[in-house]
Amino acid sequence: MHQNIIRTVIDTARAKAAQDGFAINIAVVDASAQLAGFERMEGAVLGAIDVAQKKARTAALFQTDSIALGAEARPSGAIYTIENTNGGLISFGGGVVLRDADGTFLGAVGVAGATVEDDEAIAQAAAAALR
Repeated sequence: MHQNIIRTVIDTARAKAAQDGFAINIAVVDASAQLAGFERMEGAVLGAIDVAQKKARTAALFQTDSIALGAEARPSGAIYTIENTNGGLISFGGGVVLRDADGTFLGAVGVAGATVEDDEAIAQAAAAALR
């Protein structure tokens, strides 16, 4: 993944979080789910570093937003306990697949440190910056 793509994703997430009054952690992984970029805003919760990275990895490994996986990972869902695979995953909002304008899969972004709903909105805004 090119550095300009990573920078666009991180800068967009950072700007949206700052506008909304949040300090967050932003992780970007490439198409093979390897960490390609990371930023922790000043004041962001330390425990959310791992959460942001796992949200991004989850979305990249399954090429599906983490919130969509969460719908099936509930106790009555078809993939209940999937969080225990692949070294630990996250099945709630904030992990969003990254695609370019042509729809090519690039990787994923994970955002953590705000509310789950706001993490999701920030990650969606960051992903939209590439389309």
